[in-house]
Amino acid sequence: MDWAIQLMEQLGYVGIFVIVLLENLIPPIPSEVVLPFAGFMTQQGVVSVAGVVVAATLGSVAGALVLYWVGALVGSWRIYRFVARHQRWLTIRPEHLTQAGNWFDTYGTVTVFLCRMVPIMRSVISIPAGLVRMPMGRFVVYTFLGSAVWNTALVVAGAILGASWREILRWLDYYRNVVLIVAVLVGVGVAVRYVVRRRK
Repeated sequence: MDWAIQLMEQLGYVGIFVIVLLENLIPPIPSEVVLPFAGFMTQQGVVSVAGVVVAATLGSVAGALVLYWVGALVGSWRIYRFVARHQRWLTIRPEHLTQAGNWFDTYGTVTVFLCRMVPIMRSVISIPAGLVRMPMGRFVVYTFLGSAVWNTALVVAGAILGASWREILRWLDYYRNVVLIVAVLVGVGVAVRYVVRRRK
């Protein structure tokens, strides 16, 4: 994280773009830490809120496109095997891929928009989108819109909190807990519906 913050301080918008792109590909770099700090940077007059949001959103779309093509070109069984083998340093487990796939099957393409605002899922959802070859234009639009909402919320919060930007991390813990509960309920709903259909 020190490296990410230094890169943003040194390169400004380019650094923010690169860090957010990497955040999509390497989950240990969390946007919920990076973007509030970028919001704090706006109070120093180095960058603007609008510029940070645009740079971060473009980075989000670029990273999502990489994972989309991973899903489209590699195939599901290879991805699951890779994640299972390297889940410790990826911080993503095979069940995350399954969950993302279930959400995609249940809620369709709007899932891409919603999952861009869910930790971990915001990166993972691009893979099933690639696996089913979701139309590229639609994928980019939904990814851009969902990422813009998430990025704007974090950047503006960081700008408002200023030097106390780390306070947002405490509130994001509550947000994660709510998301986890919702994810479990959705997973149970999908499983129940599957069992009911099988019995019919």
